[in-house]
Amino acid sequence: MTASPLLTVPEAAEYLRVSTKTLARLRCEGGGPKFVGGGRGSRVTYRRTDLDAWINSRVRSTTSE
Repeated sequence: MTASPLLTVPEAAEYLRVSTKTLARLRCEGGGPKFVGGGRGSRVTYRRTDLDAWINSRVRSTTSE
């Protein structure tokens, strides 16, 4: 199994079509995609598979879901 490539915050934001500020808010508040790192001075990265899983978890059929 090949590891999913790691994306930087700007790359992940572009992939999701959201701002880097939105990703930062989601990391702090929760509810966003899983990420790697983020400890003291650690660079935050995202696995593409986690971004795809987050997108898939948000798919809805109606606005009332």
